[in-house]
Amino acid sequence: MTSSRTAAELKVQVRRTIAAPRERVFAAWTEAEALRRWMGRASADHNTEYLELDVRPGGRYRMKTISISPSGDIFWGTGEYREVRPPEKLVFTWEWTKTPARQGEANECGPTIVTVEFFARGEATEVVLTHEGFTATALRDRHELGWKGCFETLERFLLA
Repeated sequence: MTSSRTAAELKVQVRRTIAAPRERVFAAWTEAEALRRWMGRASADHNTEYLELDVRPGGRYRMKTISISPSGDIFWGTGEYREVRPPEKLVFTWEWTKTPARQGEANECGPTIVTVEFFARGEATEVVLTHEGFTATALRDRHELGWKGCFETLERFLLA
């Protein structure tokens, strides 16, 4: 297996068309209050807080997601914005650490790269998220599940 094939296999791509204008969908990815309401809230047992959000090339973000379930897991997400082109595209690094660490379970990921593209489709917006740079299929699969859940929550938030 070549390294380029491995890289392609260790990539997540999620596409969703949302019945909302592109500017509004882009804003949902770049405004702290909007992000708090949908990012990391794919289920009712998670609460996400943005501790830092500076959406510009070189700007950073830092978020904390607490699992309200009995596990009590805390996920710390950090990264840097590499490209910000309103309302077309976001590129940022993605790193996370989960506490408490459990034996045999991945407790960190990154740095990886997330690219989010926003395409106007009439009155709707097609969002294409590509997340790449994973080092293991289990990490990729976990993130794919997480991003799909986030997109469900994003759509509910935008259509409310």
